[in-house]
Amino acid sequence: MIYGFIKSHSWEFPLKKMCQVLKVSKSGYYSWLQRKPGRIRQENKILLEQIRAIHKESLRTYGSPKITHELREKGYKCSRPRVARLMRRHGIYAKTRRKFKLTTQSRHRYPVSPNLLDQEFTAGACNKKWVSDITYIRTKEGWLYLTIILDLCNREIVGWSMSKGLSALETVVPALKQALKRKHPGPGLIFHSDQGVQYACEDFRKYLRKYDIRQSMSHKGNCYDNAVAESFFHTLKTEHVYFHTYQTREQAR
Repeated sequence: MIYGFIKSHSWEFPLKKMCQVLKVSKSGYYSWLQRKPGRIRQENKILLEQIRAIHKESLRTYGSPKITHELREKGYKCSRPRVARLMRRHGIYAKTRRKFKLTTQSRHRYPVSPNLLDQEFTAGACNKKWVSDITYIRTKEGWLYLTIILDLCNREIVGWSMSKGLSALETVVPALKQALKRKHPGPGLIFHSDQGVQYACEDFRKYLRKYDIRQSMSHKGNCYDNAVAESFFHTLKTEHVYFHTYQTREQAR
């Protein structure tokens, strides 16, 4: 650390004076300059280059967990604390542009289904537990509403729809139809959502009954009950949508 300080300030202070004040020899400093970097130092230098590249590609939205995942995908052996230390040391931070807002309308006359999921966000196999949510995407032409259905087993988006309106027949019904066509789940699948009118209405429930799907709904006012779907939207918006200005709904699609 002392030799590093001397090197970084060599343009500002005389070398002899710094060595005297810091009580080190000039010969020791020159020997340090000629010494090859250690293995850890070399690895950190390579990791830092990759961290900066990944951070730039993510539009500065990735933090240490996601950057660590990307590094491991590329074959680098590193821990998240190590990546976090390098990021802090070099002033690399994740940047979020806006806060995420919910737009669900849960004031309606339809019955509410029990919470079968109960914040158990794992599944032993695919097509056993699906979660769903609706969000909006701003365009200069008006809102584009995005509905997704996510499988808790592998976090795959198994069905989705994009619409100009917010009725069940424009949002959750086409998303469910697509998911059923793509995945062909067996009877007993749990379908979890919030208490929004689109999920509670008869237009949607009749499809659940037709395919023997068990409906589950979050407790009112508890955002954690549907955290996985909401987290997906948060990531989609803060890492992509908020960095674009869409002129039309078609462009946003």
